[in-house]
Amino acid sequence: MPQSIRAGSGTRAAIFAPLDGAGRAELVLQRLTDAIVLGVLHDGERLPSEAELARQLGVATVTAREALQILRRNKLVHTKRGRDGGSFVTFAGRGATDLQDERLVAWSRVQVRDLGVHYSAIAGLAAELAADRASAADIENLERILDRADAGTADAARRGQGTFRLEVAALSQSPRLVREELRLQAEFGSLLWLSLRDGSRRERCSAVQRETVAALVAEDGASARQLTVTQITESIEWLIEAKSLLEQKGRSTMTDSTATVNTTAVLPSGTPA
Repeated sequence: MPQSIRAGSGTRAAIFAPLDGAGRAELVLQRLTDAIVLGVLHDGERLPSEAELARQLGVATVTAREALQILRRNKLVHTKRGRDGGSFVTFAGRGATDLQDERLVAWSRVQVRDLGVHYSAIAGLAAELAADRASAADIENLERILDRADAGTADAARRGQGTFRLEVAALSQSPRLVREELRLQAEFGSLLWLSLRDGSRRERCSAVQRETVAALVAEDGASARQLTVTQITESIEWLIEAKSLLEQKGRSTMTDSTATVNTTAVLPSGTPA
């Protein structure tokens, strides 16, 4: 039985793991942005140097440098010169909602649904295998994780969900499933679990986690898989609805702005708007 993956080390390892299709600054940028917004990389934390970041991610130094420049423009990191210098995370939650909303709007509905299909296949199978392979000690560890979990805020709930899913994946005893779980969390976790902004969804998430543990105890792989797939499906449907609302809001804002401009244009000079 392999040791359970710790989210603190496992997810961070995924953040700095080599990129597939390396060489594109946008891949580096998206991974680091997600890690910062998700809270894997903390406010005030120093990032690896450009050369070290490039080495870890398997990209050219100029690619890492370009990604860091964009992060600085987006006010997610700042760079200090000198002996104690480097690039430091400056994101303390401000603007997280806007960044996540912008990414959701940029995705098509087909992409969002395909993410759900992909993640359901990985996480669902991991849960099914874990029901067959988890030991009593493993179950106790999962229960301790849930007991310590904080669902009071969206960020805390996302971290708790990430930890739980990593632990379940580790109990599948499949290194490939664990690596794919890590990759998906590192690259898409901040988007996938946006539904945890909603307090009722956080309560639902906690309940499903408890039900999943009960299925593992009962060695009921089918139920563990179904619970996992259902939870992911519900999250995807929430994303689709949220995307529609954001798009409507964007159209409304544009319409209001146009109306304001048009109204101002026809007002006689000196007339209060």
